Amino acid sequence: MGYFVGAYATAPVTESWEPAIQAEYMNGLKAMPNVRGLEHPFTGKLHAEDEEWFLANIDPQWDFVFTGMPGVMQRLGENANFGLASSVEEGRQAALAFYEQARQAILKLNRHLGRQAVKALLIHAAPRMTDGDTPEAGPLTESLDTLSSWDWDGATLVLEHCDAKVVGQAADKGFMPLATEIEAVTAANRGANDPVGMCVNWGRSALEARDVAGPVAHLEAIRAAGLLRGLMFSGVSGQESPYGVWRDTHMPPAQAFGIPAYEPCSLLTETEFRRCLTVAEPGRLDLLGVKISVRPEGLTVTQRLAYIAGALHVLDELTK
Repeated sequence: MGYFVGAYATAPVTESWEPAIQAEYMNGLKAMPNVRGLEHPFTGKLHAEDEEWFLANIDPQWDFVFTGMPGVMQRLGENANFGLASSVEEGRQAALAFYEQARQAILKLNRHLGRQAVKALLIHAAPRMTDGDTPEAGPLTESLDTLSSWDWDGATLVLEHCDAKVVGQAADKGFMPLATEIEAVTAANRGANDPVGMCVNWGRSALEARDVAGPVAHLEAIRAAGLLRGLMFSGVSGQESPYGVWRDTHMPPAQAFGIPAYEPCSLLTETEFRRCLTVAEPGRLDLLGVKISVRPEGLTVTQRLAYIAGALHVLDELTK
């Protein structure tokens, strides 16, 4: 089975753009037979550093899932009202303009590869909420209506749930509650030719719940609504570590099946992989994969690839 890898989160960290080192890393990913393709970060253009380098170094057989999350977080740093779910019209329109840029990047990659290689675009229900905010589905539904009317050249729109704002609890993303997202997507899909789906990131759902039960509950709710399209595994922990306490830092999984590269305090254990895969039913998903970061930042390309290979090995063992 092939998986999507959020490889940008594991990519080598250097003081400046080092194409040779990044190419070595990309070549290591190409050598993994169970990599279906990349979850690719969109910040405003096809590649943040060098679009031509990117096009020359990807595997032409890979499929792609674009994620707008890095660009969304950048823009939230400049405009707290930015987002598809914003009740401030200026912020909502800014988000739509951002996703139009993403659409153009998708078209460019598809044209380069001569096929509809981009299978999905992960979108998000920003902006951040505060304790006094009342979640409203209306603005997000309106945004989804607009996005669904555009030509995405074969890419499915998938709303990825992030940790929602919980009163009295520090949030990482602090976006819209899952129930309101489901309400908005369901309403938008009533008139859509290409229905919007939803995706769970394991670490973000566990972070929101402060419990491993969170991802399972979110998967069950989205499945019950008929909207589940994807599941990405990122770890998280409530223990002190270089990854932070209850932070969306894409911690690697815990030890499973003898993998050599893992994070001992990660709550993403073999048991939790298994529980979520049982609910999600991999054969019914459009996208399944991993997105992990590693510590310390000075790890070599080989060491970084070992963490990805280990996480994918767990999926291989559990999806046989």
